[in-house]
Amino acid sequence: MFFSSFGQSQPNIVIIMADDMGYSDLGCYGGEIDTPHLDRLAADGLRFKQFYTTSKCVPTRASLLTGLYQHQVGMGWMEGANMRFPGYVGDLYSNCATISQLLVRNGYRTYMTGKWHLTYYRYHDSEGPMHNWPKQRGFEKFYGTIHGSPVYFTLRGLTEGNHRVEDLSEGKYYTDIISDEMVRYIREHAEESPESSFFAYVAYTAPHFPLKAKTEDIEKYLGMYMSGWEAVRETRHQRLLDMGIVDPEWPLPPQDAPDWNSLSQKEQRMWDKRMAIYAAQVDSMDQGVGRILEALEATGQWENTLIFFLSDNGNTDYIPDGMYTGFDVVGTDGSNDSLRAPWANVSNTPFRRYKRQVHEGGIAAPLIVHWSEGVDNRGGLTNSVGHVIDIMPTVLEISGIEYPGYLGDYPLLPLEGKSLLGALKGEESLNNRTLYYEHQGNWGIRHGDWMLVYYGIRGKRELYNMVEDRTQLNDLIGAKPKLAEELFTMWDVWARRCNVYPLSNSKPWNRAQDPYKGNYMNLD
Repeated sequence: MFFSSFGQSQPNIVIIMADDMGYSDLGCYGGEIDTPHLDRLAADGLRFKQFYTTSKCVPTRASLLTGLYQHQVGMGWMEGANMRFPGYVGDLYSNCATISQLLVRNGYRTYMTGKWHLTYYRYHDSEGPMHNWPKQRGFEKFYGTIHGSPVYFTLRGLTEGNHRVEDLSEGKYYTDIISDEMVRYIREHAEESPESSFFAYVAYTAPHFPLKAKTEDIEKYLGMYMSGWEAVRETRHQRLLDMGIVDPEWPLPPQDAPDWNSLSQKEQRMWDKRMAIYAAQVDSMDQGVGRILEALEATGQWENTLIFFLSDNGNTDYIPDGMYTGFDVVGTDGSNDSLRAPWANVSNTPFRRYKRQVHEGGIAAPLIVHWSEGVDNRGGLTNSVGHVIDIMPTVLEISGIEYPGYLGDYPLLPLEGKSLLGALKGEESLNNRTLYYEHQGNWGIRHGDWMLVYYGIRGKRELYNMVEDRTQLNDLIGAKPKLAEELFTMWDVWARRCNVYPLSNSKPWNRAQDPYKGNYMNLD
């Protein structure tokens, strides 16, 4: 157990999550985007070099809040899809407790703003169940969206508590609302419950596509990216090297984009604008984080607050349907555009592949931990291997709360994660652990220095030494077939234990197979 010596006996806990933000977007992770407030947290906190997610928004949120793998709690796919398989019901099971449920039972006040994305029953229906809405999962105050679809200017479907918020007037921006409502909760807490500790979960939709940002933020970045994706990516990579975040022995993978100079000037201007809008979305989020930090300081909560900042997965190469590509439309409320692969590849520098996939580009995320009295190597880096399943056990250890065997009448699955407190105290004891991955037929296992990874049902197994080759360019499966088979056996045992089968990159309910007869995917 670890208790604070300031104020309350237990520290406040704040978790801030970005949506689809790449590994190198923040200034403190090598990016050129202006993020002074998050950089401030890093300068006085700890940055993880090797922190991992599940590669997709819904599974990451489920694992973050429960300390379990997503399939164990029914969230192996997405929240809106009940696939009629144990690991894929799209609704949190009752055999798991959320961080908020455990903290509120132990005297914490609990607040959330932003994107929930953890229940099949996500829209306002007076007859629909709300058993897995934030209020029923331990949050005393909630303002945000139950559904996961990003909204920015068209603010429909907002919820306060369990009640619909009438559509807001034009001129409001959802990223600002998420920030400012949490500022309100923090200030209200100081007035209403000054003797209690609090848990705050800030779940942004930024910078998830569609590309939409405020005009003044976009104008700040227009023209910044006319040098092209090759130049921006190489500059980011050099900053990562200079910061000591990546190893110079890891080659930068080939660019997943056409030659910038092969584009017409009009095309270059459009691509520049896309990245400028994306940068504006990140910038706006950082501005909101700054207001939250200011509220913590103004209410005397700064020294006694543990802050986590992370992204839910890497950036995506996805191209939405019905995309508007007109230069004047991109960035406005009518836009449905995205970064697409060329800039997403830059966002994920120096790694390969994207969201949904379990190569490093999909699962590697920044993690900043700030705690004035609890981080020993302030301003430093750790090579400890962390995962979103570790947040729950870390919070419980730091707050001195024991993980229970039951939640009400329901027996709880044992936690899969490990506390990161040792890493905060300067230890690197988690480097030899085993982590497992699967999403949409993409799967992998990280075991010590090695990773076996599989890309989709038409792909092939690949084996990498993650110490020597974290950018995953030297596939050693031909040289070490026995090791690859041993790793697959370990992964298969986990997959059967945790309801991962049947694997598919299409909706399993369209298949005729009995879900209990085994695995219906060629894993070779």
